[in-house]
Amino acid sequence: MSANPDQPPRSPATVVSPATIVIVGAGPRATGLIERIAANAPELYGDGVPLELHLIDPHPPGGGRIWRPDQSPLLWMNSMAEDVTMFTDESVEREGPIRPGPSLAEWAREGSEVRGGRGGREVRGGRGGEPPYALPPELAAEAAALTGQSFATRRLQSAYLRWVYERSVADLPPGTTVHEHRDRAVRVTGPRDGRQQVWLEGRTAPLTADAVVLALGHLDAEPDAEQRALTAFAAEHQLVHLPPEFTADSDVSALRPGEPVIVRGLGLAFVDLMVLLTEGRGGRYERGPDGELGYRPSGREPVLYAGSRRGVPYHAKIGYSLSGERPPVPRFFGPAEVDALLSRPGRPDFRRDVWPLIAKELGFAHYHRLFTAHPERVAGEWSAFQEKYAACPPGGPDLDVLVAAAVPDPADRLDLDALDHPLAGLRFGDHEALQHALRGHVEADLARRHDPVHSPDLAVFLALLSVYGQLIRLGDIGGWWHGFFSFLASGPPGPRLEQLLALSRAGVVRFLGAETTVTADPVRGVFRASSASVPGHAVEARALVEARLPEPTVDRSRDTLLRSLHRDGAAATPAGLLAVSPADARILDRAGRPHPRRFALGPHTDARASGAFARPRTNAPAFRQNDATARALLRCLRELSCPATATA
Repeated sequence: MSANPDQPPRSPATVVSPATIVIVGAGPRATGLIERIAANAPELYGDGVPLELHLIDPHPPGGGRIWRPDQSPLLWMNSMAEDVTMFTDESVEREGPIRPGPSLAEWAREGSEVRGGRGGREVRGGRGGEPPYALPPELAAEAAALTGQSFATRRLQSAYLRWVYERSVADLPPGTTVHEHRDRAVRVTGPRDGRQQVWLEGRTAPLTADAVVLALGHLDAEPDAEQRALTAFAAEHQLVHLPPEFTADSDVSALRPGEPVIVRGLGLAFVDLMVLLTEGRGGRYERGPDGELGYRPSGREPVLYAGSRRGVPYHAKIGYSLSGERPPVPRFFGPAEVDALLSRPGRPDFRRDVWPLIAKELGFAHYHRLFTAHPERVAGEWSAFQEKYAACPPGGPDLDVLVAAAVPDPADRLDLDALDHPLAGLRFGDHEALQHALRGHVEADLARRHDPVHSPDLAVFLALLSVYGQLIRLGDIGGWWHGFFSFLASGPPGPRLEQLLALSRAGVVRFLGAETTVTADPVRGVFRASSASVPGHAVEARALVEARLPEPTVDRSRDTLLRSLHRDGAAATPAGLLAVSPADARILDRAGRPHPRRFALGPHTDARASGAFARPRTNAPAFRQNDATARALLRCLRELSCPATATA
């Protein structure tokens, strides 16, 4: 086994030439695929048959671009360490074998257990014969202090992903060679029934492969018409406009101390921006005698005026574990329901055909938990309620009548519309009244997300994960669902919202409200932001930041390879995602035919899963996709009659 960047392979002892796979992208999705190739190869590929893997990514393998090690130590993950794993378990529906491995928390703990009396620190995988994985001192200290409920830095997660990558490479069959190319792939050519050529930027000769996998992760995008107009306006009036992009890559140096900055977006990109412009500029937090967190500015912070469609930050991550019975999902939105939707002619309409089933599934999880864990807050028995609940048509008024009779307190009922529009109909006389109300909203959310009295929220979270796993089979279902899922299930750590409250009290962050709109004022030469929450009031600023990732569309992607595939005949969905087969992630052409040798995984496809790593024991869609794709790849290679060596 070797993993030497760009080194020519040694001639194998066997007369059989190795089959080759080129994987474009070397982040966690590619790492997960390699883990599944290693797990399935003994069954599907054969003993002693040589195999070559070529990984193409300008960033280090394991973490890739998003989880690279060279980013601010202030940036955290938004999942607790015990909820992050790269390994399959018994919950994952897959054909391949389970290969257990440690979660992030277990990996760090196992490293602490082998530290012993050495001056440094090493992390082991817990399997006999594995070499220890050394960490630099600052990460060693973090890993030693990490608990299951900790939110690790992204740099520690990068080290975990690198370790998973190296373990997965080590598990590949004997005779496998892995080549790492710190390059960019710009085009794939080759006939449907023949070997493929992968062209690298600045290289005159391509890599030749039997199969190609795109595992590109989050990509930059060309701006849409609105963003182009805002950029042009900023250039004309000497303003600052930062378009949608990965926040860790943003140049925030142009955002000047003390000056107002309009920020559109209150999700995870906003939280990263908030961190980099406050602690990242020398501010610090101090807890007062009453326990309240305060913020002491450095004087280098701008003033962030932040708003969005909802006008409130994403919900905090839930800070407790579920005790007792888990919600028995899927129940109303499972494989049978998806089969029925796929059997209908035409593409299902999300709002009409899919959302009522999802809403009923989420409600089922919520009320199951309420009846089984908090029976004093309901009228009647669960068995009787669930029988009636099952009989009610999805999305119909009968469900509302049933719930109203069984759940006396309206606060215990699941209202998905109210969750999606928390400020709907609320109007405030001035911005100060809005600030007070928004701080109250965030304080209430923090309290609720850390109180098991509200454990139906955690049941809904688990149902959301189940729903996401089923939606993969339906392909592109539009962007609203992904935003709703992220708002409820993929918010920031609770401590981040506590910091946001401190920044709000210090006047460093000012909330704009719901339905925030931004216009360019050519008369005054500024950006203007207003919202439905404070009618008639606007904020002016000479800087505008779009705090969100760009949409992963094929036609506007800055990735040359993705655009060239589309130009050469790969299909895109109505929302602009690369169309792939839901069974094994083969790229589809415009006639709907799966390519026999090209595959794609990740957020740029219509089979995008919710993450490359996942919470243990949740039947993670990404793990299911990785397993199915790895098995399809290995079958493809096994069936080839004359594999030959890739050449650079």
